[in-house]
Amino acid sequence: MATEKSYYEILGVERNASDAEIKRAFRKLAQQHHPDVSAEAGSADRFKEANEAYQVLSDPKRRQVYDTVGRAGLGDMGGTGSPFGEGFAGFGDLFDAFFSGMGGAAASGARRGQRPPGSDLRYDLRITFDEAVRGIDKEIDFSLLDKCGTCGGTGAAPGSTSVACSNCGGRGEIRTIRQTMLGQMVNVTACPRCHGEGSVISSPCATCHGDGRVQRHKKLRVTIPAGIDEGHQIRLSGEGEAGTRGGPAGNLYVAVHVTPHPKLRRDGTEIYCDLALSIAQAALGTRVRIPTIEGEEEVEIRPGTQPGTEIRMRGRGVPHLRRTGSRGDLHVMVRVAVPTKLSKRQRQLLEELAAESGEVVLSGGIMDRVKDALG
Repeated sequence: MATEKSYYEILGVERNASDAEIKRAFRKLAQQHHPDVSAEAGSADRFKEANEAYQVLSDPKRRQVYDTVGRAGLGDMGGTGSPFGEGFAGFGDLFDAFFSGMGGAAASGARRGQRPPGSDLRYDLRITFDEAVRGIDKEIDFSLLDKCGTCGGTGAAPGSTSVACSNCGGRGEIRTIRQTMLGQMVNVTACPRCHGEGSVISSPCATCHGDGRVQRHKKLRVTIPAGIDEGHQIRLSGEGEAGTRGGPAGNLYVAVHVTPHPKLRRDGTEIYCDLALSIAQAALGTRVRIPTIEGEEEVEIRPGTQPGTEIRMRGRGVPHLRRTGSRGDLHVMVRVAVPTKLSKRQRQLLEELAAESGEVVLSGGIMDRVKDALG
């Protein structure tokens, strides 16, 4: 014969558990096994068992008797009565606390009278590398649902007004009450006739057919700040689609796309440029023109410049978006180009340079080396 579980085992708490721990344990079990929540076989019995345990352990007098002599000593003190003790107003309040987030009907009722906002819109705008660095104003043209000019967005024909919904009495919600073994439970849903608004239009506007919005094109001038980068978005509040029947407008998000520069590349506020020099230019020095945001600029290359040398031009990079007057730098990265083909004279001169420097190199072209091998 199976041993009868103690009330502490049923709730899953220790014998020295506090009142708060007992209450939390019962709430957890109620969420799992309440018949209105769980369709699992045996849930009703497990809930009834947990309810009985909680009735006893939540009452100091009954708990003391139970701890002393067990269930037999309870007599008429256990197994009946309110399942929540003196600390609860009723299961309806507790159940609402457990499951208040399970449906949106109550929230819809709380927002009754507030029109839903219109949809947010996205506009993809392509600009050049220079425009992103310097900033520019751009005019954009897009299509959207905007406020109806005939009815002013109300959806009602001029001279008419909306009236209280007869289905819900202007409340915007329908409440149904059902009895459970633990008391009344109230279910709140949005009114199907007025869709939770509490009012209906008796004479819809002929232009927008009661929606309060019409399709049209809109032009806006957008300021693109200096230093904006690929993937950044500019939010224009209230420039999205209008809400139905006078609801607030959504937002317009302008997504910026930057066309790459043919010679410059960007990393945050820093700009990089590759500069290819010949061996002679790197060894003897030269003056070259490099591209910058402000146009081409002449730069002096010192004699003996090594491959990988970085020439840093401070303050010639991208402006900081949030630090006015601050800019990054332009980094000129030196690359020395080694010729792959040489004329006879060029080879002769390089061989002479190598001999002067005491360097060992392959002399002559491939045909000369073949002749030497055959001779």
